[in-house]
Amino acid sequence: MTMPTLIDREDNRVNAIYGAWPDRLYIIGADGKIAYQGGPGPGGFRVKEIENWLAENVKAK
Repeated sequence: MTMPTLIDREDNRVNAIYGAWPDRLYIIGADGKIAYQGGPGPGGFRVKEIENWLAENVKAK
């Protein structure tokens, strides 16, 4: 990965906080708040939306 990626621990604390059931795709902003929340997966996954959001909101290093 060329960007920071986080994986929940065994206690599933992040899953409990963000309500990631069913599976969802999230982008968490630098301020720690949800910047993008996708629809319930897998049918609600809109990878192109995430790609567009990242292109518009993340500066290239």
